[in-house]
Amino acid sequence: MAENEQAAAAPEQPVVPRMQIAAQFIRDMSFENIVAQKGIQGDVQPDIQVQVNLDAKKREAENTYEVISKFSIHSKNKTDGSSLFMMELEYGGVFVVENVPEEQMHPYLLIECPRMLFPFVRRIVSDVTRDGGFPPLNLENIDFVSLYRQELARRAQEEKKGQTVS
Repeated sequence: MAENEQAAAAPEQPVVPRMQIAAQFIRDMSFENIVAQKGIQGDVQPDIQVQVNLDAKKREAENTYEVISKFSIHSKNKTDGSSLFMMELEYGGVFVVENVPEEQMHPYLLIECPRMLFPFVRRIVSDVTRDGGFPPLNLENIDFVSLYRQELARRAQEEKKGQTVS
């Protein structure tokens, strides 16, 4: 009887979210060295633009999700606007996620999972740009929370436009 009383008096332990990376993969990648193709010469001052898109979907296996990070990187010459290189990379991960409430799953998948994949993406981009004849591009850290909020605001704006057009 004393054991039952102790168990009843003990506070419940919070359920801790658990994530495991089951697999990582490059779904698609391309790199174009435009400088080598066109023979651009003279003063080169690179201006690098990075666009990031995220996508997540449920897989058939229980608690398993696929998250894809899509990076589009374009380097232009500041002096004349000519392209130096372009790189596109779709990098994915398969995650087993447990103990995350359903209403928090969407932000979890689009914030925490890409955060776990990002060091691998950074390494790939660095290696490919270096092997492509440029100084290695070391991507700056990405604020995935801010990126998620921007996407929510963009979707809300689109919905608002859609309602006013009708």
